[in-house]
Amino acid sequence: MGSLMNFPELHLLLNHFPIIGTIIGLGLFVISLGGKSQDLRRASLIIFSAMALLALPVFFSGPGAEGAIKKLPGVSEALIERHHGAAMLALLFMEMTGALSLVELWKSHEGPRAAHWNWNLSAVLLLSIVTAGLMARVGNTGGDIRHPEIGVRNADGAETTTISRIVRRFEPSADGFAELMTTSKWWWAFMMDLHFIGLALLIGTVGILDLRMLGLGKGIAIGEFSRRMIPWAGAGFLLNVITGFIMFAGAPNMFYHNRAFGYKMLFIAIAGLNVLVFYVTGVARKVEALGSGDDAPWSAKVVAGLSLFLWVGVMFWGRMLPFLGNAF
Repeated sequence: MGSLMNFPELHLLLNHFPIIGTIIGLGLFVISLGGKSQDLRRASLIIFSAMALLALPVFFSGPGAEGAIKKLPGVSEALIERHHGAAMLALLFMEMTGALSLVELWKSHEGPRAAHWNWNLSAVLLLSIVTAGLMARVGNTGGDIRHPEIGVRNADGAETTTISRIVRRFEPSADGFAELMTTSKWWWAFMMDLHFIGLALLIGTVGILDLRMLGLGKGIAIGEFSRRMIPWAGAGFLLNVITGFIMFAGAPNMFYHNRAFGYKMLFIAIAGLNVLVFYVTGVARKVEALGSGDDAPWSAKVVAGLSLFLWVGVMFWGRMLPFLGNAF
């Protein structure tokens, strides 16, 4: 993003938050099970969602930090590659945990029935446990690169425990993604097609909901519409995250020097915060109760207007990728 953002500094500033936040969220979630506290459960789901959002700029700023640290003496490239693989696997589980947490937050507006234990909560619990462990490994492998004083390390990146060797087998390779994305133009085109499909699902659904809250199409009962269509928006966002992750991991140099990519990530981050505000402040509960012909409260209109602006901005900056940098 040029002078607006230094990626190594951004990475160092944010990299601890997803690790610590995931552990805190898991702790609150477990405590909520023992005390049957819906407020604590809701707080943990909000934390998981926020950490999934925050993990994106942390991951996407990683190549910038890698490029800077490789220039320093005594830095092992094997340790950097190990950290990169750990981060990719942790991000995948973090995003799945965040997506299911958002689904559960959305379902919490259905009333007392939503308070009962269900398969989605079971999945959140299992994924959050795995994510917390993987995030701890990311922090540990990152610390090994420049902080040998915190433990014994092997400069060749070899694992020292049985558990770490097992986890290492499941961690993807950055070189593998690069080979996948650069050897076939058809595979790249396929990823782009899936990315656009996800974008259409997300913005098509969210856009209709935003326009309804702004006063257009008052014949639509928002509660019924959201119950049927919001899951499709979530599926579209998850598809975008997965395909975007694959394309970035395959060719990071095409993106992290690109100003348009930086602005796109910024708009996505603010849009995600806007969604959290929508649920945390209770605006979503008011909107769910609106029937056909009802006017949305001003707070919902502010959220809807900002949402439209941000998602249109995401599309705009995505379209600008080939013109403001070397993407594609």
